[in-house]
Order: sequence, then C-alpha cells, then structure tokens
Amino acid sequence: MKIDLPHVGESVTEGIIGRWLKHVGDPVEKYEPIVEVITDKVNMEVPAPATGIITNILVEEGSTVPMGTAIAEMSAPDEDAIDNTASPKPTSKNSPPMDRVGSLMKDVAPVGPTGSGGPITTNPGRPPSQTSRYSPAVLRLADQQNVDLSMVIGTGINGRVTRNDVQAFIDSQEQQPGNLNENEELVQLTPIRRMIAENMANSTRTIPEAWTLVEADVTNLVQLREQTKTAFFKRENANLTYLAFIVKIVADCLKEHQMVNASWNDNTIILKKRVNIGVAVAAPGGLVVPVVHDADRLDVSDLAKSIQDLANRARSGKLSLKDVQGGTFTINNTGALGSIIGKAIINSPEAAILNTESIVNRPVVIDNTITIRSMMNLCLTFDHRILDGAEAGAFIGDVKRRLEAIDPNLEV
Repeated sequence: MKIDLPHVGESVTEGIIGRWLKHVGDPVEKYEPIVEVITDKVNMEVPAPATGIITNILVEEGSTVPMGTAIAEMSAPDEDAIDNTASPKPTSKNSPPMDRVGSLMKDVAPVGPTGSGGPITTNPGRPPSQTSRYSPAVLRLADQQNVDLSMVIGTGINGRVTRNDVQAFIDSQEQQPGNLNENEELVQLTPIRRMIAENMANSTRTIPEAWTLVEADVTNLVQLREQTKTAFFKRENANLTYLAFIVKIVADCLKEHQMVNASWNDNTIILKKRVNIGVAVAAPGGLVVPVVHDADRLDVSDLAKSIQDLANRARSGKLSLKDVQGGTFTINNTGALGSIIGKAIINSPEAAILNTESIVNRPVVIDNTITIRSMMNLCLTFDHRILDGAEAGAFIGDVKRRLEAIDPNLEV
C-alpha cells in the first residue's frame, strides 16, 4: 500500500520531506511517526496508516512535493482490507485525535504570513559515494547549470544528492568568493527558509495587492480596558488585551462585508460562511498564526481567553494542526512590536490581512479644539482581484467606526 503526504489545509499545497524516521525494511506500528515534513504552516510528523513494514521510499529527504503525493510504500498483513480513503480510527490512548493528520514537531521554527523565521542549523550529511545514483531531476539541473555533482554534499537518504542540494550549491557559488570580506558571512538557505522565500515571493507575484490606511480614535477603548483589566484577570485568569476587542469587531464586520471573508480560487471567488480569524503570534522561533475558529460567535471575554491560550501554546510548540487550519482572515498585531504603520503580505488565498498598529497619544482637532486622544492606525492589504477600493474602504471604515463607538462603561 502507498503512503501519501496528507492534505493539512486549504492553503498548504506542498511540503518538504525533512527527515525519514523509518527506512526500507523497518517495521512500523499504526500511527507511529515515519517522516518529518516541513510546510509553510506547521512542521509535522506523518504517521503510518497501518501496522506493517516499509518496503520503498519514493521521495528523498529535501525534496518538495505536492500534498497528496505518494511518498512511500509499505506492506501490511491486512492491507487488502484497508480503505485508504477512510479516516484512521485510533484504537488506543496513544493514537492521535480524529481531527489530526499528524502531530506537530517541537523545537522547530514556525512560519507565518509575513515570512518570519530565522536560519536553522542542519546537518549537511555525508558526501555520496561513487556508486550513488542520481535522480533524473538532479542530473537535468546539474547538466543545465554545469555542476560537478562530486562537489555537492548530499542530504538525502544515505547521503544521496537531492535537487535542493544542487540548487543550494548553485546559489552558494553565485554568491561566493570575491564579494565577501572579513565582516561578512554567507548563510545557506535551509529548506524552511527556502519555502518561506518561495511562498512570500509567490504571494506577491500572483496577488495584485492594494493597500489602505485609516486612523481610529480608540480613547474609549483604552479607558474601558484600564477600568476593567485588573478585575477581568482576577475573574478569568487571562489578560484583557486590546486585540480581543479588535478581533470581536473585525469578526462582526466580516459578517457584514462577506467579500472580505473570501478566497481566490482560479477564476472564481469562494465566500466563507464561517469567520475564522488567524492571529499572528511572535513565537521564539519566528512568526506563527494560530486560528480563532468561529470568532463571530465568541464575546470579548471568550476571545481574550482563546487568544491567550493559542499564544501560549504557539510559544511552547504545542499547537495542533487544527489550530492553524481553516483561517479566513488574518490580523497581524504589529503594534505590539512598536510599529505605527506597516504593510503585511496577504496570507494566500485569503482576500486581505489587517495590521493593527501601536496606540499613541496625539493632538487631534475635535470641534475646532485641539485635544489629546489615543490614536491607532489600521492598515489593510487586500487582493484587488477580489476587492475594489470601495469595498475594502467600506470594511475598514466600519471597523474604525465600531472601535470609536465603544462604550467606556461597557461590562466585560
């Protein structure tokens, strides 16, 4: 039976085979991890679909393949009775939950829509032997670029050279020698860094982005939070953040402006009936975007607790696949980093992404009188194939009006 690279989300179209945990001839138990896979959303371990023996490895380490691709073969005593299309049903307490395709790897760098994530040190592996076989893709690229394969260090199975190894060698040769001085250091792209670069470039290359900004007077919001945050923490054991209020208002606005809660699909637009808001979190290894599902059905109190729980688990590497799937809109709270104006890259295939910036006290004119107010910039990047300026402006204008209309005496 074949083992396929599982689909893990609408926007995840491919993955990099990071490291095989099992090899040809190894016995495996059902749901036992067999391979580590890197995607632009999460890094995961793919489990065996049955108990049996690995008979063939179809995809080398370092290779990038589409989701759904057969990556290995195995023999199972009862494989004739196995329905490959059915969802695996755990039979023991050690089996993964029904809604999980794999389990998240810990201590790896997560990746978010703005492409965060730093260099990762990896073992370059050992040079391939003289009898190593090269795949057609490797030979073709080497021939095109006039690369001596004996000079390339292989990171694949048993030290085999992969296409990514050849490309990395080409890139390093292009940037090398005379251009570097003693104050410079060349950092090779890791598989995850390469995927970040490809995804960000693909997003900006395929999406005709437009950008708009409005400033909102959030003085009432600041007053409300200052009055209630201490009591809220004592009651709920969670921080009452500005983000919880913003997510609530954005979720309500997405119900009124359905084209913003949509995605692009070839030459069609898909309107999303559920409002699932991704919230960017700065984790130790980089940016990760867990999703608050059905955010429109939660009140500010529930949203505050949900956001804190997701953020804590993101920073400790305990998010599940479900936690990062199904997002329909993304909020990037760059204000937490001190930013006052920013343009984020759209989390494809979503229609837009909102940056919420720092709240700063500034003099403003109200009724011909100068006064000090708490002001925040709202920056919206949107897909011009889905939205025009009028629709994007109506949405962000609605968010602004609702933020400014918050009752400072509201009970939270």
